[in-house]
Amino acid sequence: MLLITGASGALGSLVAERAAGRDDVVLGTRAAGVPGARRVDFDDPGSLPAAFAGVDTLLLISAGYGEDDTVAARHGAAISAATRAGVGHIVYTSLSGDGDHLPYALAHRWTERRLWASGVRWTVLRNGLYAELLAWLAAPDAEGRITAPLGGGGLAAVAREDLAEAALRVALDPAPHAGRVYELTGERALTGADLAAATGASYDPVDLAGARAALLASGAAAFQVPMLVGTYSAVAHGFLAGTGTAGDLRALLGRAPRPALEAYAAAVGG
Repeated sequence: MLLITGASGALGSLVAERAAGRDDVVLGTRAAGVPGARRVDFDDPGSLPAAFAGVDTLLLISAGYGEDDTVAARHGAAISAATRAGVGHIVYTSLSGDGDHLPYALAHRWTERRLWASGVRWTVLRNGLYAELLAWLAAPDAEGRITAPLGGGGLAAVAREDLAEAALRVALDPAPHAGRVYELTGERALTGADLAAATGASYDPVDLAGARAALLASGAAAFQVPMLVGTYSAVAHGFLAGTGTAGDLRALLGRAPRPALEAYAAAVGG
């Protein structure tokens, strides 16, 4: 049996949709009222033994909303509980290798190390940043301007639906992927100029200080501000542009990934 955690979240819900109707898949979520789902709350380790009972494969969707120590504690609790429950294989959705410059990379790398030392078979899916996240970070404003400080850099973004499909493919048949680390980034880096052209906007980026001030004024959580400014900086300085070649995502999907610019435009328009 496969258990999908975070089944009510942005990525997990897409995986759950694709697994609907299967009798060998069960959903896990902390949200109430999801029919047939098991309660999985990483902040309440006591909920995990019953949730993981009888599970052969765990798709551990990262619970990255929080400070590093909070995220590490959540993932550590999940891996420990899965090990004690006899789960045979853990598939973890991590962060792409080129994201090591991002402020939130540490908790992902810590989780990978914890997983490798667990004694359980594992697979790591290093997901690139979502095109849908880019639609939030760099949406046109009311005046038709994209002011996100992306500089002249680009982001090898990925359509979230493709990452969901790849995760389910691996989790349903994990044995061929044991001990593998997959880099699931986009094949083309999107620049501020690309985003503007796709939405009919102008690209007029502020500097990082201006972005920080806007985030502080927006009411963002304290830990989010350095995370988001760090993401802007990494894009602007060319660290998240990818390789520009076909990679692991295409291989896992067995097809070309959805163009990230199309996913971005759809998210902005929606």
